[in-house]
Amino acid sequence: MLVLFETAAGYAVFKVLDEKKLQEVDSLWREFETPEKANKIVKLKHFEKFQDTTEALAASTALVEGKLSKNLKKILKKIVAKDAHEQLAIADAKLGGVIKDKLNLSCIHSPMVTELMRGIRSQIEGLITGLPSREMAAMCLGLAHSLSRYKLKFSPDKVDTMIVQAISLLDDLDKELNNYIMRCREWYGWHFPELGKIVADNLTYCKCVRKVGDRRNFSTSDLSEVLPEEIEDDVKAAAEISMGTEVSEEDINNILHLCDQVIEISQYRTQLYDYLKNRMMAIAPNLTVMVGELVGARLIAHAGSLLNLAKHPASTVQILGAEKALFRALKTKRDTPKFGLIYHASLVGQTAAKNKGKISRMLAAKTALTIRYDALGEDSSAEMGAENRLKVETRLRHLEEKGIRRISGTGKALARADKYQHRSEVKVYDPSGDSTLPAVPKKRKIEEVEEEETQVTVKAKKIKVEIKEEADVEEGELVKKKKKKKEKKQRAEEEAALAEEPSTSTAVEVRWESF
Repeated sequence: MLVLFETAAGYAVFKVLDEKKLQEVDSLWREFETPEKANKIVKLKHFEKFQDTTEALAASTALVEGKLSKNLKKILKKIVAKDAHEQLAIADAKLGGVIKDKLNLSCIHSPMVTELMRGIRSQIEGLITGLPSREMAAMCLGLAHSLSRYKLKFSPDKVDTMIVQAISLLDDLDKELNNYIMRCREWYGWHFPELGKIVADNLTYCKCVRKVGDRRNFSTSDLSEVLPEEIEDDVKAAAEISMGTEVSEEDINNILHLCDQVIEISQYRTQLYDYLKNRMMAIAPNLTVMVGELVGARLIAHAGSLLNLAKHPASTVQILGAEKALFRALKTKRDTPKFGLIYHASLVGQTAAKNKGKISRMLAAKTALTIRYDALGEDSSAEMGAENRLKVETRLRHLEEKGIRRISGTGKALARADKYQHRSEVKVYDPSGDSTLPAVPKKRKIEEVEEEETQVTVKAKKIKVEIKEEADVEEGELVKKKKKKKEKKQRAEEEAALAEEPSTSTAVEVRWESF
């Protein structure tokens, strides 16, 4: 068996002396504890040294890509072709397949070969004679630096570090611009406060101040390049009757210098935004089509690189940027956030509030696919991003039209919706809400007051009559009850009297008979 071993100094071909010991994979490392033991297992048959670092870099690049370099092909034809009946041990299975196809050599790659390569690497200085350790270390270091430099220079468009720096600088410029513009408006507002209300755009405001300076120059200056004609007339009219204070020429010069800074930073920000847009279309075209260049760049910057972002699942991409809210929700046992940086995407922004969660979830799933395609794919077209964006837009239109399919049943029937009938309602303006003063009651006419008083008296009389009637009815009932009670008493007395009369008559008769 022959062994092909690659080093930073060149290619080495070893001859295996004792193949029986290779069968014991677990104890094979003991045979390479010392250079003497290693020389009993393998023996150097041929060593082809690289001429310079360029040749070493070309050979290493070919090995990384699994290709057969010209130099290695010559060595294999010259050395291995003599022993074509023997197997060739290869560390890379992909390279072994290429050698087998092109040179028709039987290659082997197994755990036993891996252990053998590890043992040879540990005793490489003793196995390869005539190669000092210092020279070997210097070659390894030089090749490592060259290979790293080659990988960086190989695809400069794929360096996402530029995107991270550009989006960070863009955010810093926005903050500085806001501070500068606020200071400029407040500073010049002491001299001409009416200009801030008439001119709303910040850059136009600074250009206008930079061109005119003192407000007394507004009447004689031409602002047609900066302002529309109507606004220019309003500014000139306001400058004549302005309530601002007078300032010195030195103050005006400092304000003009600040305006120059604002204009320069604004121009550089526009240039930087164009650069970021072009860089995003070169590195992540599908991600740019899905969520836009700003949101895509912020996602890449938040993850650290495009490759790190590709490792995140769709659920992480959805809430990327809302980590504080997520951990706060988990700590307080409340609802977790539905979106993070992806909230600023145009597809989520044009969605109704009730559907933002659904659209952000679907957009995050499609965005995760496009990120992996951009980071790991070889194609640089944006067709996949356009297809996925079309799917999300279709889903959004479906939700907005309330065409959600039923969960029960077959799930194919669409939810029924009532026919829309347009009804125009004329609303009358209510002026009662214009004033914040308390409402004062209007003076009423005497006739209205008399009518109200008569109505009140009539109502009171009716109530009194009803009360009297009720009282009379109650009194009549009481009188009837009393009469019934009296009649009962009289009847009871008469019955008692009748019962006593016969007893008295008998007693009288007895008395007369006694006489």
